[in-house]
Amino acid sequence: MEHNGNGRTSVTEFQKLWGRRTNLMNRFYGDPKVELLMDTRIGQYMSSHPLLALTVLLFGVMAALPVGLFLSFAFVTIVMTAVGFVFFEVFLLCVGGLTLLSLLPGIAIFSVMVSLVFNAFYVTIFKVVSRYYKRLTKVMCILKREI
Repeated sequence: MEHNGNGRTSVTEFQKLWGRRTNLMNRFYGDPKVELLMDTRIGQYMSSHPLLALTVLLFGVMAALPVGLFLSFAFVTIVMTAVGFVFFEVFLLCVGGLTLLSLLPGIAIFSVMVSLVFNAFYVTIFKVVSRYYKRLTKVMCILKREI
């Protein structure tokens, strides 16, 4: 407290501050949530042990920052893991798609070559059969027309 030569002024200022503190505490204790807390055994114990209540309050305030930082780190880690998983899945789908796109032309070329070979065999066998077995060829032509 400042002593400005007039002791009465200091006492009056202190009384005003004390009145503001009392008013603030009454509003604080009048809050329904605080009333619920103060009705519990923990609230009553903390009310009767103000030093312990101050220690718990300071611990809670000081622990909020590290806990908040840890939770934000955990959240960022989860988000990055999910994003990384999505990118990895997209990468795997691209690799699979490119593999498929490189295999399909090979399968198409193989199919055309096999088809050409079978057609060549068919034409060759049909010509050989028609040359040596003319009667069998006429029957086959008649059967084709009927179908």
